[in-house]
Amino acid sequence: MNSADLHDRVRLEIETGVKELLSKMHLEENDLFVVGCSTSEIQGIRLGQDPNQEIGNWVISALLDVLIPRGINLAVQGGEEINRALLVERSVAKQRQYEIVSVIPSLQAGGAAQTAAYDLFKDPVEVEHITAEAGMDIGDTAIGMHVKFVQIPFRTSIQTIGQAHTTYLGSRPKFIGGERAIYHKRTRDLPPDIIPMKRN
Repeated sequence: MNSADLHDRVRLEIETGVKELLSKMHLEENDLFVVGCSTSEIQGIRLGQDPNQEIGNWVISALLDVLIPRGINLAVQGGEEINRALLVERSVAKQRQYEIVSVIPSLQAGGAAQTAAYDLFKDPVEVEHITAEAGMDIGDTAIGMHVKFVQIPFRTSIQTIGQAHTTYLGSRPKFIGGERAIYHKRTRDLPPDIIPMKRN
């Protein structure tokens, strides 16, 4: 497959897979979406053996094209050599009170996708830990540690990006309580002289 064909395939697969996940997950504005990506695996090569910057650019560009119009923020997982630190916008790190760490991603330390994000983000910073609402794992890079509890696996029609096995995670709040607890919204039964507080 030539470069142009692979580019079109990767973009289409990412856009389709993420849109299907979002249709099931219903993320809100300012939620955080994490991606782990092996550009080696996209090429059919073992994880970490042949990172490709051009493919990394395609991946991040395609993700941003889907997420930005929806107001969803992107976090990009780095490789094991930088302790799987994550690249986010500085505004996201501050809003969520994530601790910023000092490292600049490169092709061999951080990976192609994170290096692409460093170039494409407005004000990128690295953080050690996040709790994203959902995510996408391209090439079995292991993103579960970055998605908030309780994680929910989702299936879409796109199970590979290029040749990389691809999985998706969402999340939900924990259920607490016992057999008498209620988990679904109910109508409020208030006396006629009580006015409920307005919600913003």
